[in-house]
Amino acid sequence: MSTAAWSTDAVAAHAAAAIGVDPQRASVTFLGAEPIDVLRFAGAGVSDGAASDGGGSRLVFVTAGASRHPMADPADLNPAPVRGPRAELVVRLTVTAPDEQLRNLHRSMAMLAATPMVEGLVLGADALVDLGTPLWDGAPFTAVLLDGDDLEPMPLPEPADPVVFLRAVPITANEAAWVRLRGAPALREAWTEADIDPADPRRVAATLGG
Repeated sequence: MSTAAWSTDAVAAHAAAAIGVDPQRASVTFLGAEPIDVLRFAGAGVSDGAASDGGGSRLVFVTAGASRHPMADPADLNPAPVRGPRAELVVRLTVTAPDEQLRNLHRSMAMLAATPMVEGLVLGADALVDLGTPLWDGAPFTAVLLDGDDLEPMPLPEPADPVVFLRAVPITANEAAWVRLRGAPALREAWTEADIDPADPRRVAATLGG
């Protein structure tokens, strides 16, 4: 597959077509890694697959750059250069003020998206990725729990695998510890029982039993 077959512009166009609005775009570069773009979508056309109660504005952030290369286990001494899983991350939030409490979220998303390149992580549903620092200024959330997202995979020319989109749900340090102990389904069950909306950036952490 030629480099022309993949670009951050292609990811942006795919996401914009699905979401229905044009994004704002920021690029983050890390030493020794290729740039990661973060796309910010806001507007009435944004949907996260959940019923809207009209109580806030929907914001969707999508990375573009993590899928440049297929993800591979670092223990694999001969990773396939073209075949293999490719992914981008999506954060969906419902906010009362579009920019409230979200400063530097784009940088955290770029850091999360760069983990396959920098740390050799293979991102997938139920994976926990912990930065250990607030995802945005003043946020109580320091990690994300990955799940499937409503954005359809973006096909690439064969033999490359399509780019899948994984929803990155912000979680607290205590919730991250719970995932390590009990697993992702247990945390999602706790959210459901407590009627917690994980897309609410002001939400409280789940109360987790022993």
